[in-house]
Amino acid sequence: MEFLDKLPQAALDFMDGRKLDEVECIVADLSGIARGKAMPAMKFEKQKHFYLPNSIFLQSINGDWVEDADAPFTEPDMVLVPDFETATAAPWTADCTLQVIHDVLDQSGQMVPVAPRNVLKRVVQLYHEQGWDPIVAPEMEFFLVAKNTDPNQPVEPPIGRTGRRAAQRQAYSMSAVDEYGPIIDDIYDFAEAQGLEIDGILQEGGAGQIEMNLRHGDPVKLADEMFYFKRLIREAALRHDCFATFMAKPIQDEPGSAMHIHHSVVDINTGENIFSNPDGSESEAFLHFIAGLQNHLASTIAIHAPYVNSYRRYVRDFAAPINLEWGRDNRTTGLRVPISGPEARRIENRLPGMDVNPYLSIAASLACGYLGLMERREPRAEYVGDAYDSAEGIPETLASALDLLEGATQMQEVLGKDFVRVYTTVKRAENEAYLQVISPWEREHLLLNV
Repeated sequence: MEFLDKLPQAALDFMDGRKLDEVECIVADLSGIARGKAMPAMKFEKQKHFYLPNSIFLQSINGDWVEDADAPFTEPDMVLVPDFETATAAPWTADCTLQVIHDVLDQSGQMVPVAPRNVLKRVVQLYHEQGWDPIVAPEMEFFLVAKNTDPNQPVEPPIGRTGRRAAQRQAYSMSAVDEYGPIIDDIYDFAEAQGLEIDGILQEGGAGQIEMNLRHGDPVKLADEMFYFKRLIREAALRHDCFATFMAKPIQDEPGSAMHIHHSVVDINTGENIFSNPDGSESEAFLHFIAGLQNHLASTIAIHAPYVNSYRRYVRDFAAPINLEWGRDNRTTGLRVPISGPEARRIENRLPGMDVNPYLSIAASLACGYLGLMERREPRAEYVGDAYDSAEGIPETLASALDLLEGATQMQEVLGKDFVRVYTTVKRAENEAYLQVISPWEREHLLLNV
């Protein structure tokens, strides 16, 4: 098979002389769900073109199809082009299977503007045109939970190796991590088979909540890895009769799960971090980037908090920011400057939840920083103290967040007007579907009392 010469070494190592049985051709939809098709490896070798209908970007999280007035009703096919650099194993399958992320083009060869990976590439290209290379380092938080087959029942922590449910509020406890050590072992094994690097794993503050850190690097490559990691982690959990969930707030009275994004920018010609001056002090660019986040993040909260459940995470004094303040080594601020040397100076955006599409959340965060670098404005004064006392807030509902995104003309220019139109259309439909659901709380407290 000729395409085997294009595969990364990790994929070749996984095959280790075995016959390749199947190739999964995948793309991420607006929710970050893997869409595509699987085919025998021999057919993948012979097929010259791969197609999917453009309607995959008009499907909501609940499976409904949303109408877009600007989209043709004929559902024309998009052309999928394999990016062989992304080829990686699917080590949980019974046979020898590879996954390949595909670029999404229209039939004239242009990038489809609503495809999430293309949205991120568009923003990265804006940086490149200025001679900059954006660098990101994402953090992944998620819960391991007992199998929940009845949506009417609350989610519970899993049973650990001691026979007890995972303990809450045991942040950084090695014993808590050991409770579900076999799942962690499979995560490590799957990641190694896929050629994915994990920087570290720790117990977070919630019962059964884990944080996994990834090394810093290229935004598109890191988003690809997070896309793969979500599937990998779910498969590892299923092997041990539990679920892995990336919901922002899956368990009542527990902390939510975040996807913090660390940002820095380097000069393409020199390789130097533009956030630091030659003498090691903070540069003007660093402050401009922070200002961009402060001035534009509110308009992108609908991307960083994409579901109604996302807003349950933004709770005062509950390990999640509720403001757009910035501070040095201050975890009460939405924007935190971690302790580092000049070469690693960076800003951490703590607003995104783990329920995001990684391509879109990274793109939106970078877009805010880009606008700040171009506008060259100063941020508000550093917040010293408990930023939960700050009056500077963020949208409290998905509907209000979508209003801000629809009114943000500068952000639409950066992310693409077509993308924003389709995204807000889909999210409005999801919000309306949610409003039709009557919750147990309403039945308990309103049915006989009002």
